[in-house]
Amino acid sequence: MEPYCQTIRQPVTGRFAPTPSGRLHLGNLLCCLLAYLSVRSRGGRFLLRIEDLDVPRCPRKAGLQVLEDLSWFGFRWDEPPLFQSERSAIYQRHLDALQKKGLIYPCFCTRAQLMASAAPNLGDTQVVYQRTCAHLSPREAERLAQTRRPAMRLRVPDEVVSFRDGLYGEQAENLATDCGDFILRRSDGLFGYQLAVVVDDALSGVSEVVRGRDILSATPRQIYLLRELGYPVPQYVHIPLLMDANGRRLAKRDRDLDLTALSRRFTPQELLGRLAFSAGLLPEERPATLEELIRLFDWAKVLHEDLRLPASLTAHD
Repeated sequence: MEPYCQTIRQPVTGRFAPTPSGRLHLGNLLCCLLAYLSVRSRGGRFLLRIEDLDVPRCPRKAGLQVLEDLSWFGFRWDEPPLFQSERSAIYQRHLDALQKKGLIYPCFCTRAQLMASAAPNLGDTQVVYQRTCAHLSPREAERLAQTRRPAMRLRVPDEVVSFRDGLYGEQAENLATDCGDFILRRSDGLFGYQLAVVVDDALSGVSEVVRGRDILSATPRQIYLLRELGYPVPQYVHIPLLMDANGRRLAKRDRDLDLTALSRRFTPQELLGRLAFSAGLLPEERPATLEELIRLFDWAKVLHEDLRLPASLTAHD
């Protein structure tokens, strides 16, 4: 089978969609860089979306800071940025459409109840939902709603959804046993990531999604959701995670590796060059411009294993 970089050559629409819960760090920037280079190297369109659904955690000023940071590097987008906090009515219409198909039901389970169940564990905060509320009668749901606002879950079939990832090849997941019915609107009224990302990608015409491999397992449920909503499925490319010198995944808590600190020590070209070197796009560690990297870009060069930051980024003066 031909590699992704040889089979996908037509113009594409890509995007970068950060959550502004803190200052951008180098892992965020690597994702933006690869998404940008991939579409620009093929004459494609690049979009920016601010995933600020959780407004208390993502104040508007943090979203505006993302725009400023990306502009400092020279990234340019082809449409005004989307802010998810402004799109609740759009998400609600899609939730209503799924409800009319009989795919949505209210769930009154608390987080403590979910974590205390004997269901398979998907991580620190997730379990495969055991459909405790899936068969509630309207009368039972009405009674429970008097004391607790429900979340809204999507009913999934016992079906394997497969796709070919641009870097990691064939992937598959059984929706019923590997993820279970998942939440599209939380009990506090905020819309879930799975619904918002699917709707926004579809309505924006996104045909290529580049993001971290930590979201790889969410892709089959998003493909199922796209199909139920009648939208085309984009090409997915999940990229390696960027690790610090100790092999720990970068996070917004790593203040010495966010742009507040790094922009005082490096130029945009120095940071871009170091990220490109870490990803395998450059053979040596040196400054580089976006224009140069666009000309050099090829997915075949991108490493598959998790990446380590160059020592020059973690060393302090």
